[in-house]
Amino acid sequence: MARGEHSPACARRWREQAVAHRWTPWQTTQAVHGCCGVSLLKAHRLARGWSARQAVQEMEELCRRQGLGEARASIDLLNAWENNRARPRPQSIELLARLYRANAVRLGLAGDYCDDDGQEKIVVVAGADGRAPYRTAERADERAGDDMERRALFHHALLGSRFSMSGRLLAEIERTRQDLDRTLAVATVSEEQLDRLDEQVLRYRREYITSAPLPMLYGLMLELSDVRVLVAARQPAVAQRRLLSATVMLSLLAADALMKLGDTRQAHAWYDTARTASDDMGDLRLRALVRAQQAMLPYYYGELADTVRLAREARALAGSAPSSPAALGAAAEARALARMGEHKAARVALAEAERIFAKMPPEGHDHLAFRFSERRLQFYRIGTLIELGEEVDGTLGPPGPYAIDPVLILLDQAAQLARGGKVEDACQLAEKALLQVPLEHRTSIVLNRVRALLEEVPPARHRAVAVRRLMDLLADATPVT
Repeated sequence: MARGEHSPACARRWREQAVAHRWTPWQTTQAVHGCCGVSLLKAHRLARGWSARQAVQEMEELCRRQGLGEARASIDLLNAWENNRARPRPQSIELLARLYRANAVRLGLAGDYCDDDGQEKIVVVAGADGRAPYRTAERADERAGDDMERRALFHHALLGSRFSMSGRLLAEIERTRQDLDRTLAVATVSEEQLDRLDEQVLRYRREYITSAPLPMLYGLMLELSDVRVLVAARQPAVAQRRLLSATVMLSLLAADALMKLGDTRQAHAWYDTARTASDDMGDLRLRALVRAQQAMLPYYYGELADTVRLAREARALAGSAPSSPAALGAAAEARALARMGEHKAARVALAEAERIFAKMPPEGHDHLAFRFSERRLQFYRIGTLIELGEEVDGTLGPPGPYAIDPVLILLDQAAQLARGGKVEDACQLAEKALLQVPLEHRTSIVLNRVRALLEEVPPARHRAVAVRRLMDLLADATPVT
């Protein structure tokens, strides 16, 4: 297994998904390639559940059965092809295409010569005799068919209100991000299209505050598919900046939704996509916003030191002018430092967040994702003070019935009670918090906090009524995954 690849168990789970949902071998291959960090050629083998030895044996049997002569392949040679350490000869490409019932494009072994207008891709592959190359054309309608299939999948999931994420959907989310990354590197869009896109982004930011993460994620994938088409060709500078700004915001929303769902690998990847777009745009405040938002991923799932580092990067990029990214960076740093036990530094950072916020000009639309409002400042202030061991009023005025910020505050308070030895009080408060969470909002970011609380309960206290009730409630809780 090469560095960075997932274990064989991951590919096995994709094969199980494929059987359950009757995927084609090519669909299974795409899922393995998109998720497991392997080449397309290796994904074909893993999608069939073959070891390298079995693949060589299948190749030898194919040559014998079809009278193709001796198969000039070995396990070492196949591994070199799969890991891009060597390129197969034309005869071997032909044989691999027969073995996997694919073409050189789908094996990842074709040259790519795409016209500037993107309408036609000419793939040059040497013939089986190694002399006369032949050409095949992969036209735009084939790629459009893949996009339509992907959009139909997300439409079906969104309209069906599915609150579980299948392996196929995970793979398509990853493919959407990869496609977007590719098109960022490569113009015609109307002012009307850009205005509509700005309105859509604003709507998503408004609805995100109270929407369940999974259906929101599906909707974002549909919108990002549209954006990718517009970004596919370079636009005039003004239009390009607006497209990049939309890409950043939509990618940040996707990353945040995946963070709530507990998929840290894809969340990191989407944050990287947002960073690519913001760096390309060159807007320092937008670059700062990406890092400030990304700082919360290690806060919930990683190392607190990474949260502090990203928060400080955000503040440095934001500069001296008071802004949402600068205030969020200071507030996130304060919360992480308080949890790390660096109380004096935490108070300094919190005071800085409050100072920046007090100087920020009114922006309107307080209930927007990524807008550092009074309510967001209150959320971070309460979280920091709880970690500092202070008694605080944890009440927030929620903008809607299903925002999880009040729940996270209750869980912070419960954790503080548990650290102080008040185990039953902590479990009662955590139970109250969990019961406030509707099914579609019952994601890893909530359930992991409850599990962490229970892990701190001494075994001798496990028989306490409040502890048992919380354990039973957690066992019955159905996470959104």
